[in-house]
Amino acid sequence: MTTLNPIVAEVTQRIIDKSRDTRADYLRRMDAAASSKPGRAKLSCANWAHAFAGAPVRDKLTAMSGAQPNLGVVTAYNDMLSAHQPFERFPEIVRAAVREVDATAQVAGGVPAMCDGVTQGRPGMELSLFSRDVIALSTGIALTHDAFDAALCLGVCDKIVPGLFMGSLAFGHLPVVFAPAGPMPSGIPNAEKARVRAEYAQGQVDRQTLLESEIGSYHSPGTCTFYGTANSNQMMMELIGLHMPSTAFVHPETGLRDALTAAAAQHAVTLAREGRGRMADVVDEKSIVNAIVALLATGGSTNHAIHLVAMARSAGVLIDWTDMDQLSSATPLLARVYPNGSADVNAFQAAGGVAFVARELAENGHIHRDVQTIMGHGIDAYFQEPMLENGELVWKDGVSESLDLDILRPASDPFQKDGGLRLVQGDLGRAVIKVSAVKPENRVVEAPAAVFESQEEALQAFKDGKLDRDVVVVLRFQGPKANGMPELHSLSPALSVIQDRGFKVAFVTDGRMSGASGKTPAAIHVSPEALAGGPLAHVRDGDVIRLDPDAGVLTTVGVADLTGRPAAARSREHAEGSAWGYGRELYGAFRQVVGVAEEGASICFAQPPGQHPHTDTPPDPNLVDRAVDA
Repeated sequence: MTTLNPIVAEVTQRIIDKSRDTRADYLRRMDAAASSKPGRAKLSCANWAHAFAGAPVRDKLTAMSGAQPNLGVVTAYNDMLSAHQPFERFPEIVRAAVREVDATAQVAGGVPAMCDGVTQGRPGMELSLFSRDVIALSTGIALTHDAFDAALCLGVCDKIVPGLFMGSLAFGHLPVVFAPAGPMPSGIPNAEKARVRAEYAQGQVDRQTLLESEIGSYHSPGTCTFYGTANSNQMMMELIGLHMPSTAFVHPETGLRDALTAAAAQHAVTLAREGRGRMADVVDEKSIVNAIVALLATGGSTNHAIHLVAMARSAGVLIDWTDMDQLSSATPLLARVYPNGSADVNAFQAAGGVAFVARELAENGHIHRDVQTIMGHGIDAYFQEPMLENGELVWKDGVSESLDLDILRPASDPFQKDGGLRLVQGDLGRAVIKVSAVKPENRVVEAPAAVFESQEEALQAFKDGKLDRDVVVVLRFQGPKANGMPELHSLSPALSVIQDRGFKVAFVTDGRMSGASGKTPAAIHVSPEALAGGPLAHVRDGDVIRLDPDAGVLTTVGVADLTGRPAAARSREHAEGSAWGYGRELYGAFRQVVGVAEEGASICFAQPPGQHPHTDTPPDPNLVDRAVDA
């Protein structure tokens, strides 16, 4: 038996201890929900008739028996998002698959799926993070019909999987399986794409050249192939145990993908029939630690420093950035995938992929093997890969050695001995930084601050040559309460150009960066945010700031009493600009009640004034067991 890394064991126990009350409360509620029996056993005849009024005759006859499972499908399909376009076909694949095992499936509901690639640098990006909680709420609405014995979630991208995850956990008494759509085929090399973007930022190529490059990168149905938030989601779903094994990076619109979708649906039905694999048991303290370690070992997205906190909290598990930082110190970096390297996720999968990473982490004591997954007890099922043999879906052991050491390495010879995420803190607050894509010589920066309130101001200063120096670019009033905490990826090409010109450059913000960002050091998610009285509101142009992720430091230098200064007021122009237009006026309540970044930046855990947390009571039995047939 492999010995668990002592730091992993220590952090896990700390999480268990601090989550004791919230986890117990969550499990109590799930046990109460489970005891009320499946929906078909307690819905009145009128309720049940409504549920299947639009179904084909065959499904109605199956449903009328009252004995067969009904699978609720929650889909994030739309045509705007390339990663989700393949889901248009999935519901019929699912219905056909479960009919083969004498069950039924229904699309319980759809959730929004916003494309950050479309809204990047646009006002709509200010709704991006909030959309995660909207998706969680929408998932709750879909499943609250209470007519399902299991659920199948169709989602891939940035906020969509976290939102589906959070919403499904409110129904954690059910088995829940996640089914992805897979990545698009590889386009132009990522290094070439980055080169054209940098040249465009400097005015060296025209817009048509940039457009042709971008179309060459994003060119077909499927997930974008860099290792950003969407593909980090897939890695985490595998290591938490909610996917069928190694299904994350199989291309859409292939026979294998269709077979995996059908298998996921049938497996959910099997779990429902056998009364096992409920989501509340799969998602626990150990599986959350496994997800964090998988993220760190592969250089995954910084967005999960926020999303994972909210996801875990939905299962009553409390984590913070200190936990992530400590786990990072003990997690070897096993993968180099763009923006942490030149390869894309298709090359990563070909080199060994998820199965190789899972095996290496488990066999070297970096993750918990004694977990519950939808495949049963233990993580070992995730060392396998699917394939079609004579038209039949089979799983076989994945490779035990990397097929490309420039992309994947064993735990005994990693790219670096610690993970890709660090906590930095000091008189400017607490923040996270992704170091896996930053060369060691560029990580430590001490330079005067240039302070801005908007991306547009910062980009104009770059174009005017005002940032051609050693500089720490500070962009404040970008937190969840200020404007929904948008991604600020549009600044990445400009910051990269400054660094390539030989200057020391860093970025400090209470906003977010894209999961695709890298190369330049960026201390992001600074908490508390400026609008809520955070120290960033007291920084002035010219203040010297030191960012040292190796030492865990984010601080001013030579400023005796930073917060003793008057705080800068947010300009009226920017405050009003973030309050309306592009749908933002609909989210004023979200900005009022949203939590801080380190607590998941969510509205889902807000307590009514005067109410003590964790006072939920079991469902009223008079509502659970309907005696009146009307």
